[in-house]
Amino acid sequence: MLGQSNYLAIVGGGKNPKFPQNKLVIWDDAKQKAAITLEFRTSVLGVRLSKSKIVAVLLNSVHVFAFSNPPQKLSVFETYDNPLGLACLDQKVLAFPGRSPGQVQMIELETGNISIIPAHSTPLRAMALSPNGKMLATASESGTLVRIFATGNCTKLAELRRGVDHAVVFSISFSPSNTLLAVTSDKSTLHIFDIPHQQPAARRSQSPSSASEEAPPSHKWGILGKIPLLPRVFSDVYSFANAHFEIGEQANLSSPHVPPISSFGRPQKGLIGWCDDQTLLVVGSGKEGRWEKFVLRDGEEGKRYCLRDGWKRYLGG
Repeated sequence: MLGQSNYLAIVGGGKNPKFPQNKLVIWDDAKQKAAITLEFRTSVLGVRLSKSKIVAVLLNSVHVFAFSNPPQKLSVFETYDNPLGLACLDQKVLAFPGRSPGQVQMIELETGNISIIPAHSTPLRAMALSPNGKMLATASESGTLVRIFATGNCTKLAELRRGVDHAVVFSISFSPSNTLLAVTSDKSTLHIFDIPHQQPAARRSQSPSSASEEAPPSHKWGILGKIPLLPRVFSDVYSFANAHFEIGEQANLSSPHVPPISSFGRPQKGLIGWCDDQTLLVVGSGKEGRWEKFVLRDGEEGKRYCLRDGWKRYLGG
């Protein structure tokens, strides 16, 4: 959906599709009819909309159109295999997988300049732009690290460790204030990270007066993280809070090549949505699909917690 407008992007799918999977329809809900129709040679795996652009993601290419009637094709970019239809779009930049595994292509829309970010050594699994468009977060099929890059100059701003074991990352999402990052995976765990150097003044003022006396809460191993020559897992930045969420039962979602939308019409498992900086929702799946509400709470000695605060089913039994 384009913001809170009346435009919806529709691609065929499911058991009895109304449209073929290689057709993209921009639906005008106010007029109850198709405003724009685009057809491709292969299935459309992802769609991103802005007020001026339509981006269609295929397995090995990304097609950019002007949001006009008739639509004008502006660019086509080749990509490495992208079965999840990964792409991020705002008014200034477009990001999607590059031509090699783990690479990101960053397009500056005003100038057309292309930057290549060697984000990971294995294929990308998830991507997200911050609300202010200044940061891009990426995760690969290994699922152990999330890296954050500046969209302005493509420099790496942070590296966050979800864990040491392989995991299938379902979703990554920035908070509205651009200071927190949430991550879900097939470990059935929601992790919340502080983004280094992006914390609000109120949070920074609560930190210890001497950084040398106490390691930040996000450094899981405390003083061990400062000892030279130890494995990097001791010095990496970990989540400050985590919580269990219900992912339900659904076949093959442990595979890194499962499309984001299942053939049963259910939403992406583990999808994250922030309501505000203290509240977020996580969508589960399976036979009893539900979304769950989580809240961030302050505890003693500056510790913060992520607590489940309710849930609601969106599917029948």
